[in-house]
Amino acid sequence: MKISQGINFLFGRLLNQSKIYLTYTLNYLSRKRNIDRNYMDYIRLSTLELVAYEIDRNNIQGSVAELGVYKGKFARYINQLFPNRKLYLFDTFMGFDEKDIRSEHDHTYSSGTQDFSNTSAQKVLKKMPHPEQCIIRQGHFPETATGLNEEFAFVNIDADLFDPIYNGLQYFYPRLSNGGYIFVHDYNNDGYKGAREAVEKFCKENNINKLPLPDACGTVVLMK
Repeated sequence: MKISQGINFLFGRLLNQSKIYLTYTLNYLSRKRNIDRNYMDYIRLSTLELVAYEIDRNNIQGSVAELGVYKGKFARYINQLFPNRKLYLFDTFMGFDEKDIRSEHDHTYSSGTQDFSNTSAQKVLKKMPHPEQCIIRQGHFPETATGLNEEFAFVNIDADLFDPIYNGLQYFYPRLSNGGYIFVHDYNNDGYKGAREAVEKFCKENNINKLPLPDACGTVVLMK
């Protein structure tokens, strides 16, 4: 605590200009942390850890899931923090679907030109600390959820585009356990304006409150 206070006191202005923030809010958990120093999103990872702690402490039932996995960088921490729960991984593992891109263009939300095809389900599974708990659902969502009968304690939606995010909220929120959480990435990211639009639309339709986070790409949290 004193080290981070000292760094903030000496270099606070420079760190703020570089959008780097130091905090010691996790000290009270009193357990060894295992966060990749190359993952430059302390707030997002730390919030996930706090949420996982609350879910386990309150015995919230359900599996966990991620919609929009890419290379599995964030999924790895979900798997690490929920080692005894099934982790459903929904992704095309081939980049954006063409029909989602067309919809994105029609509403001028984003270009949809980012290439997220340089991954695979096999590569993702190799990164998981508990791969035996991971269930791959490869293809276009929500078709890949057909036949699934699960309740969820935690879901991360990182699908970037309006349609898959909105469809993800429509699918997962009714299946979220009381006391469960949904993270939606890019809510406050100008590069993906459809993310905010999808969350706002869903929350307004269902009278749901939300909490925005000051993390790297503006995650928002929904709780049930």
